[in-house]
Amino acid sequence: DNLLTGVERNIAYLRASSRFTFVQHDITQPLDLEVDEIYHLASPASPVGYWNHPFETIAANTLGTQRMLALAQRHGARLLYTSTSEAYGDPLVHPQREDYWGNVNPVGVRACYDESKRLGETLTMEYVRRYATNARIVRIFNTYGPRNQVNDGRMIPNFISGALKGEPLVIHGTGGQTRSLCYVDDLVEGLMLAMGKPNTQGEVINLGHPQEATVLEWAQLIVKLTSSSSTITHVTKREDDPDRRCPDISKARRLLGWEPRTDPSTGLTQTIAWYRDELAREGDRVASARQ
Repeated sequence: DNLLTGVERNIAYLRASSRFTFVQHDITQPLDLEVDEIYHLASPASPVGYWNHPFETIAANTLGTQRMLALAQRHGARLLYTSTSEAYGDPLVHPQREDYWGNVNPVGVRACYDESKRLGETLTMEYVRRYATNARIVRIFNTYGPRNQVNDGRMIPNFISGALKGEPLVIHGTGGQTRSLCYVDDLVEGLMLAMGKPNTQGEVINLGHPQEATVLEWAQLIVKLTSSSSTITHVTKREDDPDRRCPDISKARRLLGWEPRTDPSTGLTQTIAWYRDELAREGDRVASARQ
């Protein structure tokens, strides 16, 4: 990790383990490690992240992906490339299946992320076809959980931090657009199954929660779970923001025996508890700086 959008504090609890090593590195630069498996998750993923770092996002998903594929090829390692539901763009097919090619604006404000992820998929499949690299692609749908940055810019971090502060929750557009939310523990289990199962080389697999709700409904649920006094306000819809987003996970069920097990209320309650502690820590840090 080059910590472009992450913080080293998130892995502090792993430092004591002799089985853990952290290397601060940008994957667009040369790297050689003895590896058996590569989980390639490097890329800004939130709108704030890729809008602030468009060229770094493009490079991580293209040049970085090619470097990781070459690394896997050299060592005979398995590789998992994490793509995104944004590969489907503003979909004309619902729910989204892996064989849908998508409806993406290649010159829009989100293209630095959407299109570079799609090109990363192309690179991955070329390595599979030409060199028999043991690689697979996972398209991750909306995921949430502890350790997301408070200022991440995505829906759940924005809603939870706003609700805990008693601030208005800002919805872009009417709030009628839909999202499905997968808890991070369930996603990680899916990633490990996609890597470890023997029948996944060259496969493209959706991972996400198939329970769909509107953005307005998610905001209302978070207000309820936080016992917040926050109101909901609407602003102009973001450019190229998809109207519907929900995965068809039939393939994940069939190939991996996977589906998410954490219901939204449980996952959000655990996430809210972490955000509450994180906001308190930030408050203490600001107070100390003023003294």
